[in-house]
Amino acid sequence: MAKASLVIMAGGMASRYGSLKQLEKFGPNDELLVDYSIFDAKRAGFDRVVFIIKEENLAVFKENVGDRVSKHIQVDYVFQGINDLPEGSTKFIEREKPWGTSHAIWCCRDVVKEPFAVINADDYYGPEAFKLVYDFLTETADAKDVNFCLAGYVLKNTLSDSGTVSRGVCQVDENNNLTSIKEHKKIEKGRCRATSYLEDGTTEKLVLSSPVSMNFFGLTPAIFPRLDNDLKEFFASEHPVPEKAECLLPESVGKCIDDGYASVKVLSTNERWFGVTYKEDKPMVKAAIEKLIKTKVYPEKLWD
Repeated sequence: MAKASLVIMAGGMASRYGSLKQLEKFGPNDELLVDYSIFDAKRAGFDRVVFIIKEENLAVFKENVGDRVSKHIQVDYVFQGINDLPEGSTKFIEREKPWGTSHAIWCCRDVVKEPFAVINADDYYGPEAFKLVYDFLTETADAKDVNFCLAGYVLKNTLSDSGTVSRGVCQVDENNNLTSIKEHKKIEKGRCRATSYLEDGTTEKLVLSSPVSMNFFGLTPAIFPRLDNDLKEFFASEHPVPEKAECLLPESVGKCIDDGYASVKVLSTNERWFGVTYKEDKPMVKAAIEKLIKTKVYPEKLWD
């Protein structure tokens, strides 16, 4: 059994970006952003990668990333199937869009038996974050543990110049344990503060130093029964916009905190997150990768 696995969510099409952005090339030798995440994970100590993808994307995903990285680390695949539901659940609408990040992780229930980290395929997280999460998972947690963790980024290090972004703003106690995550779906970068545009038409000013979640969690298989329950509730509920409704991992983790099932340690990092929320972000991301290579964070040929 692996000491700790890296679970990579790569199942969704990006509506704002307009394509399968997980397969966009950013490195000098056509490396993807996920290549850099896997490289960072491997040198932090992770010894297995599990990709969550749509089954119909398997061949193209293996061709573009899976077959390459499998020469350096164990690779497995999990399919996020639209019809893979908890026992007794029925779909409330027919659609192609996946059921959200809680559903994506729940789909790993029969494959992942060890502590694991969760990331998005189309984000850059930085080497420090992988080391923090790996150390927590291997030194603190075991497969049955309910001590989870979260890589906590500084809000100003996660914003886009190209448009608004969605972020989970964290509240922590005096011991850096997570007490809540408030999802802000439309945050705009400002000079001194960020502005969150709320669904009721009002705005909220956010401090740029606020800790935020980028969906980089450290979890154990103890999360799976909780995800099962959350999904059953999700499919049994009515949704105002059912074609867009999703069961989201931060909300599921938040419920674990609220009812005392689990604790979540926020591991603060000053790494600069970047990603491709919009096509206009691509030149910035490529420039950032070039700078990291010049400063010797990464070799020019990543997998040599």
